[in-house]
Amino acid sequence: MNDNDDLFRKFDTPQNKTSTKRASTILACFVVSIIGALIVCSCFYYFTNSKNDNNESQEVGISLSTPQVNNPNLEQVSLSNYSDTAVYAANKVLPSIVSIYVEYDVSYFGRTQTSSGQGSGVIISEDGYILTNNHVISSADSSSYYEVSSANSITVKLYGDETEYEAKIIGTDEKTDLAVLKIEKTGLTPAEFGDSSSVQVGEFVLAVGDPYGLEHSVTAGIISALNRNMTVDGVEYTVMQADCAINSGNSGGAFVNSQGQVIGVATLKLSGTGIEGVSFAIPINDTVSIYTELIQNGKIARPYIGFQGIALDEATAIRNGLTKGIYVDSVLADSPAEEAGLQAGDVIVEIDGQTVSTMDDVNEIKNSKKIGDEITLKVYRRSTEIEIKVTLGEE
Repeated sequence: MNDNDDLFRKFDTPQNKTSTKRASTILACFVVSIIGALIVCSCFYYFTNSKNDNNESQEVGISLSTPQVNNPNLEQVSLSNYSDTAVYAANKVLPSIVSIYVEYDVSYFGRTQTSSGQGSGVIISEDGYILTNNHVISSADSSSYYEVSSANSITVKLYGDETEYEAKIIGTDEKTDLAVLKIEKTGLTPAEFGDSSSVQVGEFVLAVGDPYGLEHSVTAGIISALNRNMTVDGVEYTVMQADCAINSGNSGGAFVNSQGQVIGVATLKLSGTGIEGVSFAIPINDTVSIYTELIQNGKIARPYIGFQGIALDEATAIRNGLTKGIYVDSVLADSPAEEAGLQAGDVIVEIDGQTVSTMDDVNEIKNSKKIGDEITLKVYRRSTEIEIKVTLGEE
């Protein structure tokens, strides 16, 4: 028990008394610390709740805003009404778009069968005139092993009307790929035309037509480019380009702006592996004089010279001992050119004082004239310069 006695005895010694005092001091500090901690925690809790209350009240008033654009050349455009715009434009134009069905005969290897095609059209008058593409209704074609007849029948279906109306061809124009049909019905809704000369790249556009027989389909996009020169089967067209989807059956349908106005007649598309969204339309302004003349005369009367030419650049001309210009490859029989004395092998260098180096130059000058006008050709014939006066005929 000595060990135990020793233990208890230690508290009785003076040193242990000092330890007791120190313990009392430590205990007092501990109590003060606890009280201080409680005060700090209380304050922290108070201020934290107060801050949270403030945050909650601030969140109620938060509103998101788009940063302002400092560049004065840019304007912020809202797309919030994009869907409403498309719905409005589609509903406005759809009653003016028709479905066109064509039947024709195909003969091959002594056999003939009836085939069919389809396209779209735009109503241009209340009494039944319809604008479409020439290639929609002009199916005649031939080769060494087949022949396609002209249309045996053409019928039209109106928007919201399952009746098939027989259509009559009023006039066609292969050079502009435009045609006019007529059905015997009144009270139709003619399309409202926009001004295609004011169309801008990036502008909203709808394409409306019958792709693969899916009547009155609507696709959307933007105008991708203007004044594209496209050559198809030797005929050059000036068209507007868009990225909205068009397919077989859309031809003759409409390109439509955000006001529901027709700004173009869908006519071409690029197709092939890797090609998407490259479609073209004839600007509507370019169609007005054509369909007006087709309705009045059934055809387009154009000035006519009557020769086939090849452009000679300077290198080719020198190499062949000729002059730079238009080499006359052939002269058509009974043409104004033949009557004026133009000959194969001649080289045309000027028309009415204007230098010509391509057939486009020749056509531009010719098309600025009227039937019956006289033009003067400066021609080199076997290194001799001569002038030939040609009175333009009707093509």
